[in-house]
Amino acid sequence: MKRHATAVWQGALQDGRGALTTQSGALNEKRYDFRGRFEDEDGTAGTNPEELIAAAHAGCFAMQLSHFLAENGTPAEKLEATATVEVKPGEGIKGSALVLKADVRGIDPDTFQELAEKAKAGCPVSGALSAITITLDAQLV
Repeated sequence: MKRHATAVWQGALQDGRGALTTQSGALNEKRYDFRGRFEDEDGTAGTNPEELIAAAHAGCFAMQLSHFLAENGTPAEKLEATATVEVKPGEGIKGSALVLKADVRGIDPDTFQELAEKAKAGCPVSGALSAITITLDAQLV
């Protein structure tokens, strides 16, 4: 299976702008630019590559963990995974911090932590991000 996205960029790095479109249509000419990537801390100026990596990481991790929990006989009621990807201009992406709040009935905390760590290591996006530090804070709620 293959998926694609298209980026169209016009202008120089700091004063240019771009648009991202994904195969699914989830993004359709979604704006991105230097300000939104490196200066806009509230994240409302548009998307950026790091936000998209964070979305991919959170989604992949949650799906992988849901599989392991079901195999364990303790399917999740709800998994809320957040990934925060840190980028520093001139240094690149420094890490991805996964935070999980999970409603899983009938699982002991040690097994839950073991499966969460296994999912962190085993999700394909984590594999693609293996050159950076990946952390996990997993909590049962």
